[in-house]
Amino acid sequence: MADPKRSGVTAIHSLDRFVFSVPELAVAKQYFTDFGLDVRQVGKQLDLYTFGHPHRWGSIYESGEPKKLEYLALGVYAEDYEPLRRHIEKIGIKTIDPHPLVDEQGFWLRDPDGITLQIVVAEKSSPNQKGDTYGPMYMTTDKGTTVGINRRNMKPVRPVRLTHALLFCSDVPRSLKFYDEALGMRLSDHSGEGIAFMHGAHSSDHHLLAFAKSSGPGLHHTSWVVRGIDEIGLGMEQMLNKGYKYGWGVGRHVLGSNYFYYQRDPWGSFTEYSYDIDFIGLETDWPAQDHPPEDSFYLWGPGAPEDFVTNHEIEDRKAG
Repeated sequence: MADPKRSGVTAIHSLDRFVFSVPELAVAKQYFTDFGLDVRQVGKQLDLYTFGHPHRWGSIYESGEPKKLEYLALGVYAEDYEPLRRHIEKIGIKTIDPHPLVDEQGFWLRDPDGITLQIVVAEKSSPNQKGDTYGPMYMTTDKGTTVGINRRNMKPVRPVRLTHALLFCSDVPRSLKFYDEALGMRLSDHSGEGIAFMHGAHSSDHHLLAFAKSSGPGLHHTSWVVRGIDEIGLGMEQMLNKGYKYGWGVGRHVLGSNYFYYQRDPWGSFTEYSYDIDFIGLETDWPAQDHPPEDSFYLWGPGAPEDFVTNHEIEDRKAG
């Protein structure tokens, strides 16, 4: 079956891959393995997969320097590649030389904060329909009785796919304008000029990319779909048992509606277990709204850590 395409719209369809660098590759390998990803090392590069899925969601390189977002790859349909390139040139955005770490073809540009973007022909990895929903986990005893599942029968939590990334930027409205006018993304919701969420025109989760106000660019978190709210809690337990004590959740967001647990990574950013995020279909014109600040974080759950929105990519480089 052909992937869906909104008629008359030239736009990116997926967050194809994120790429960042870290001081030590071994630390990243251990962390993302503990998180439940299929981590594959190729020389001095880590590629992040989810078990049972062929897509490469992310890549990590060793730099010896503080963590840094290197670039994002955004996927387009083959028939949209040249029209999108021409459109970008027509509105006065210059293309640039490929990033030094590139291992795929595509054309390149920078967003208003200098984040490097690769536009690449790729299979659509964003969803075409609302994902499966799962209730609480149960088990059946040898006598045929249905009871709550016990800990000894649990397997490690393994996310299914990447759902989105949240970026830091210095001017949220400016970023919204760029990703809308240049790349065809659409506003889902926002809260003033502090945070905003954008989805893909050809169907996606409530957000492929989100933007939070900061003094400059950076990667706040990547978010990964799991199979139910139990796996949100079990993911939290999994990371706590591995010695990762600093996180936020379990809770539920207002914007996007997903259940969440955020685990702080070794570099001060976060990795999110997510379940039941809103889906925006091909024929949906989502009613984007400006929400009050109290709705920009969560519906229920523990209070967010004070430094939850600290951009460590900037702060750590200042300290260094």
